[in-house]
Amino acid sequence: MLKIQDITFSIDGRTLIEGASANIPIGHKIGVVGRNGTGKSTLFRLIRGELTLEGGAIELPNRAKIGGVAQEVPSNEVSLINTVLAADTERASLLAEETDDPARIAEIQTRLADIDAWSAEGRASSILKGLGFDDEDQRRPCSDFSGGWRMRVALAAVLFAEPDLLLLDEPTNYLDLEGALWLESYLAKYPHTVLIVSHDRGLLNRAVNGILHLEDKKLTLYQGNYDTFAETRAARIAAALSEAKKQDTRRAHLQSYVDRFRAKATKAKQAQARLKMIAKMKPITTPQEAALRAFSFPEPEEMSPPIIHLEGGVTGYGETEILRRMNLRIDQDDRIALLGKNGQGKSTLSKLLAERLPLMAGKLTKSSKLRVGFFAQHQVDELYVDETPVEHLRRLRPEEGPAKWRTRLAGFGLGAEQAEVQVGRLSGGQKARLSLLLATLDAPHMLILDEPTNHLDIESREALVEALTAYSGAVILVSHDMHLLSLVADRLWLVSDGTVKPYDGDLDSYRDFLLAQNKPAAKADYPKAAKPKRASRDAVLTLRSEVRKCEARVEKLTEMQEKLDVKLADPTLYESGNTADMEVWQKKHAECVEALGRAEALWMEALEKLEEVEAQ
Repeated sequence: MLKIQDITFSIDGRTLIEGASANIPIGHKIGVVGRNGTGKSTLFRLIRGELTLEGGAIELPNRAKIGGVAQEVPSNEVSLINTVLAADTERASLLAEETDDPARIAEIQTRLADIDAWSAEGRASSILKGLGFDDEDQRRPCSDFSGGWRMRVALAAVLFAEPDLLLLDEPTNYLDLEGALWLESYLAKYPHTVLIVSHDRGLLNRAVNGILHLEDKKLTLYQGNYDTFAETRAARIAAALSEAKKQDTRRAHLQSYVDRFRAKATKAKQAQARLKMIAKMKPITTPQEAALRAFSFPEPEEMSPPIIHLEGGVTGYGETEILRRMNLRIDQDDRIALLGKNGQGKSTLSKLLAERLPLMAGKLTKSSKLRVGFFAQHQVDELYVDETPVEHLRRLRPEEGPAKWRTRLAGFGLGAEQAEVQVGRLSGGQKARLSLLLATLDAPHMLILDEPTNHLDIESREALVEALTAYSGAVILVSHDMHLLSLVADRLWLVSDGTVKPYDGDLDSYRDFLLAQNKPAAKADYPKAAKPKRASRDAVLTLRSEVRKCEARVEKLTEMQEKLDVKLADPTLYESGNTADMEVWQKKHAECVEALGRAEALWMEALEKLEEVEAQ
């Protein structure tokens, strides 16, 4: 058992943890949650003994091995498979030992058998495959891979070593959707104790059986997954608020008596007694609610569909074609998630749509005034670290004043405290918020988001979902966060085999397929739609939401068609003799009719799916 007993720790005079205690049973999988900056990573360093406690104690079983992901695997000439195998130091030491003593040789062989050393390469290879490295990759040196991929190797190494206490701090930040889902499954079966700091709600629901909450400098252990924790905590907050309200009412009543009768001699004793009662009342503290820091996306004007139409599209880098045979259409109300493993071309497609890559062949038609916002994780690192957020906006919007700049920043959760702080001193989440603000500054008609939730805490992710739901532009989304994808996306595109096609299944069928694979899927192995199982309550709610979205889309397009009908029925349009103008309006009308037909078909399909699952 991991025992955390009454610990206290401060940094730069600021107390992060004070009198906190928790007991973690052996073999439990625990998600560590709390707002950014509360001290979750510091707690891990205290457990590892890298920092000295000011008070209290942390106890582990004798000889328990603690493991965590290294900062990054060095860029050397050692192959990936050998790097992972070396993480089991006992096996490596036994294999390297040279001796002529028959007794010692027997001991070594016995111990190697006990630790299952002979299957080690197969286990290491399986972990690397789960994290996205095929057989050829595993034989290549670490120096062939970028920092993000070497972080995956570091994760593979610690998983292979199987420490008694595994500490993982935001491991999905450098994984794609496929890798994140594989990790969920692996951790659920991990044979020892796991503590994992994560803001990935899907992982916290499927891979852990307890939640350790760090709030108000204290630790509270909840049984169950994240959804259970959220419900339990909400009930605690409601109960505490109710008790606090009752206490405030009682205090006000007593104080009123004191104020009325303190000066009267006949009532002085009673007034003093009530003052003592007030003094003895212990304030009821309510759990610190994490403020939902909303995102305020500016609203673009409405454009006629489609905003982008691609026929026979080909794109790539230089003369190398990455994606071809693309026939795609995007309307302003589309919410599209891009699926497919890393390296298949999701980022390439995003860059093409954002006009950061040229079209090598085919025809791309887009609205003439189309504005596109683009957010990618690398852009967070491209902010000017020696500038403040206000200075970023001053450079990009010199015609606006300080009040407007600060209003924009506040709309993305960057208050007065952060507005004048150099970007280099902001947290990862604050930098991500600034990058999202800059990406949406021009009120884009289409927003392309490549892993937008890295560094955002759970409350901020929920706020992002709310903002994207309210946003009236198109959304193209690449993310490893299944919770975000399930709530935002209503269309799925699969990027594989050098092209992009609609995926006919849902996220659950895609997840089931990925988890069923023993290795990363080959290009031609992506699944067809899986036969639906009995729908969960969440699935029914998702379908109902989809029906409402489809119905709203049909209403919007019907209203647009009616306006175009009125325009085409106006005699003045034909009296001008401008045939080009008439052709433009007739084309818009035809496109609207086509879009309405497609929207009605999607609506009927969604209704049929909902009726099927509700009948189960």
